[in-house]
Amino acid sequence: MSVLTRSALEASPLADLHTIASEIGIDGFRRLRKADLVAKIIEQQGGEEANGEVVVEAEAPAAEEAPKRRTRGARGGRTRRKAEDEDEAEAGASDDAEADASDDAEADVIATEDEVVDEVIAAEEADAEGEEAIDEKPRRRSRGGRGRDRDRDDEKPAPRAERDRGDRDRDRDDRDADREDRIAEGTVELLPNGSGFVRVTPPEASDDDVYVSAAQIRRCELVSGDQVAGPVREPRRSERYPSLIRIDTINGRPADEVAEGTHFDDLPCTLPTERLALGSEDATLKAIEWLTPIGKGSRAAIVGEAHAGKSEALKRLAGALKAVEGLEVHVVLAAVRPEECAEWRAGEIEPAAALTIGASPDAQTQAVERAIDTAKRITARGGDVVVLIDAIDGLPPHAARRALGAARNIVDGGSLTVVATAAAPVGGETTIIALDRTLTRTGRFPALDLVNSGTLRPELLVGDAGADAIAQARAQALGA
Repeated sequence: MSVLTRSALEASPLADLHTIASEIGIDGFRRLRKADLVAKIIEQQGGEEANGEVVVEAEAPAAEEAPKRRTRGARGGRTRRKAEDEDEAEAGASDDAEADASDDAEADVIATEDEVVDEVIAAEEADAEGEEAIDEKPRRRSRGGRGRDRDRDDEKPAPRAERDRGDRDRDRDDRDADREDRIAEGTVELLPNGSGFVRVTPPEASDDDVYVSAAQIRRCELVSGDQVAGPVREPRRSERYPSLIRIDTINGRPADEVAEGTHFDDLPCTLPTERLALGSEDATLKAIEWLTPIGKGSRAAIVGEAHAGKSEALKRLAGALKAVEGLEVHVVLAAVRPEECAEWRAGEIEPAAALTIGASPDAQTQAVERAIDTAKRITARGGDVVVLIDAIDGLPPHAARRALGAARNIVDGGSLTVVATAAAPVGGETTIIALDRTLTRTGRFPALDLVNSGTLRPELLVGDAGADAIAQARAQALGA
């Protein structure tokens, strides 16, 4: 039994007073204010205030043994109870948090009176408005309500980050639409994965190049070397290059017309009828132009023994053909000396591919076929292309014949001319330019072997008079 004075009771925390009231059997002690609770404890014990002391038959626990924890309800209650002094409000908060074991069934978070009123009003409104209003009833989160909140995750609006991302995407799309007036024009270069780039300063790559998707390349049947133009959008997140929105023109023609064209192998063709005018003062080139003429669509082979000057003749021929207006010249070095690769790169024409004699037959075949495929596409669209190959000897026989056989003169269309160096004719050539190694080694030019050279139906290229002149020159060479 402890002897407590009124002053000691009044100095005790409210939680201690609650413990005392619970032990001596005071009903409804939690609803009493501190001053009333002290008076009720004194009255319940019938204590006499002799000498200012009261005898209480209960042991009050030490104040430090009562852990204190502030809850949301306590903070809300303190705001609403402005008439109460601050000490009583804080004590009430501690009391709410430290309910004893007999009160464990109560919710961990106690709603304030105003919150209860709000829920009652919301429930009445829900009854009046129907099921839809019930779903919108304000919810109060507590520890026990976490599961219910989790069940309603699907009904929550998109997170703020997602909404912001959507807004940024819409803004970016608007900017892309505003920038569609930027037109890119350049040369297509395909990548191994099927996509490609529009090189604005070919053949070098630059930051201004424009990406072309694989779908656009398939739809428009683009190949390396096509000249395309179309509107561009700026790069998006994680993109380095701008992208082509659509393809408007291919090689100067509307893309729709080009894409609907007939397949190259199905186009009607005829023997060459237009001679390629070289216009060179070089003795060898002049002899080739008039004695073994090459026409648009010819399959020509420059043949001869080693050191007969085949590569040099092809290089001079490339320089002369580059000056022909409206003619595209593509060079493929499939198996040449390393020094010759460097010479070509330093010249006026950059090779589409440059492989030395050490390259495998497969690599040589792939390089030649890529160039031929590009030339086919340009020819099918009405362009005139010449593909120069040095040399075709390293390719498998069927691959060499396929490359040379791609040359043709399309009726009322473009032309694909193939000129290749080889040790001997491949087969199917319309023009054979044979070089004499003895003449080349002794410096006597033109080093043309007229007896073994010739053009199929030369009158189609140089007329009847020219064909007669060629026959006479060959007869003289035989007589010599």
